[in-house]
Amino acid sequence: MNETSSRWIRRFHQAGDARVRLICLPHAGGSATAYFPFSRAAVAAGLDADVVAVQYPGRQDRRAERCYDDVGEMADAIAEDLGPWSDRPLALFGHSMGATVGYEVARRLEARGADLLGLFASACRAPSQQRIEYVHQRDDDGLIAALKELSGTDSAVLGDDELLRMVLPAVRGDYTAVETYRHDGGPELVCPIQVLVGDTDPVTDLAEAAAWRAHTRSACAVEVFPGGHFYLNDRLDAVLTTVAARLREWLG
Repeated sequence: MNETSSRWIRRFHQAGDARVRLICLPHAGGSATAYFPFSRAAVAAGLDADVVAVQYPGRQDRRAERCYDDVGEMADAIAEDLGPWSDRPLALFGHSMGATVGYEVARRLEARGADLLGLFASACRAPSQQRIEYVHQRDDDGLIAALKELSGTDSAVLGDDELLRMVLPAVRGDYTAVETYRHDGGPELVCPIQVLVGDTDPVTDLAEAAAWRAHTRSACAVEVFPGGHFYLNDRLDAVLTTVAARLREWLG
């Protein structure tokens, strides 16, 4: 697959004839490059997966495009774009907002008859466990404060006020999408779910993470890592060990 033909998918490292394609979806305010370290570490670890990342509009090379502010609309567009990438078994990995979007993408793919290996839901409350939040309605300074509190945005961006304010429309769109999302109670996933969460995550508590079990007709496992909402940054090797084990299990 030639990634230059895709609006949504970016590949950072070649994985040869890997058996699985792992589609990674970023957090709110994040871009595809958030998964560059993940992709690099996956290659180094010999993960049997072609790791690619979703690039949401409104940032980096898609900065001129309209930001999405609705999870369903975003999932529709991503699922449509994944058709040519389905030449091998697919699994989805989403962090924070990316897990919610990934869940909705998975529902759409399964509705079309796709045979998904599974969904990795990282640092995210189950779709049925949404809280009422209004970060998206804050002024720019309030939105910046929320970003700094979670420390998920690139430190170079957080330290550059001009650059930070350039990306705020995309950040606000993402927060609007995830905070206005409501689970519609439709068909749940056929594929299994692996939940990953930090033990001190201020956004997702362990009960909210465990509630993902209600969103699949298959198995759902929960693994807890030391760390907060962005535990992934410090626990990458351990996360990849879990991902590798689960992919082997799902492949049979």
